[in-house]
Amino acid sequence: MTTTGDGSERPTQRTPHGGRMPTMKDIAEHLGVSRQLVSLVLRGVPGPSTESRERVLAAARELGYRPNASARLLRRGRTRLIGMMFVMRNPFQVRVVERLMVRAAEEGFGLALGPTTAERTTDLVVGELMEQRVEGLVAFNPDPASSALREAADLVPVVWLGEWIQTTQVDNVHVDETEGLRLAIEYLVRLGHRDIAYAGGLGGAVGESRAGAYRAAMASFGLADRVEVLASDFSEEGGAAVARGIVESSERPTAVVCCGDQCAVAVMEVFSRAGIRVPEDISVVGFDDSYLASLSYHRLTSVRQDVEATVEAALNAVLQRIEGDGGPRRHIATPTGLVVRDSTGPARKPA
Repeated sequence: MTTTGDGSERPTQRTPHGGRMPTMKDIAEHLGVSRQLVSLVLRGVPGPSTESRERVLAAARELGYRPNASARLLRRGRTRLIGMMFVMRNPFQVRVVERLMVRAAEEGFGLALGPTTAERTTDLVVGELMEQRVEGLVAFNPDPASSALREAADLVPVVWLGEWIQTTQVDNVHVDETEGLRLAIEYLVRLGHRDIAYAGGLGGAVGESRAGAYRAAMASFGLADRVEVLASDFSEEGGAAVARGIVESSERPTAVVCCGDQCAVAVMEVFSRAGIRVPEDISVVGFDDSYLASLSYHRLTSVRQDVEATVEAALNAVLQRIEGDGGPRRHIATPTGLVVRDSTGPARKPA
């Protein structure tokens, strides 16, 4: 016991050797009893006397002992962990991770997080997650050539998020970008826009498919001859480069639809610095409806990806596979909508 400043006593907080968490062995050595006795008490097994139980439980509290849930689950052949591979710089993906963490916990599972970067490849991240013995894997746009991913899919259920894939090995959850881009183009056409450019097309398969959805939407409204894809990935710098090209052009579109919100907010910033008014001179539309779109100084019109629908589809798929569902692989399109804010308005009149 330790005496406090007011004369009262409290249990001494012992620091485990090497900074590690205290174990049953530490409790046993602290009391001078067997580890088996400590184990029986902490597992609630009948046998030890009331006095022994009270002593062991008091020592456990004093030492700050916490049961090792992971070790217990491993002894049962379970970890109840789902691996989550994502890009931390992507606001939509981070929101999905935040919500999935809550929903997985409600189902009795935890998330093992595996952020990817230019240096942290799919092979590396998937390998790290599998070392944690995850029971399933949810991955945003992994490298399809990854050998670690193929090996993981042979061992645990995998749900692939973010882009359409042609494989029977994993379940696939993808936003209905065809409908989303159609809604965006339809809205702009109603506002009188005809010269509607698209910033995107780069960034892997999802970049290509989203640009294809823009082309299809333009064609559906009789604007195939006005299609203009300005090459950009999903990053802010990609959007900024596109915007600078528009600023320098003598023939500017009346609207720009962007592949993602990060790209779109950069487009608006470059336009603002160049004295191009949004939406009076050029309307701007994003994609994702992430927190960036709703910020008071952006007020970006954006195609909305449904976070809840994405989370529920991914979680249901992986949990059903973990429980033994061996049916055909699913390809699930989550719904989209268009959230209209201040970055879009009527097409400017010809000079």
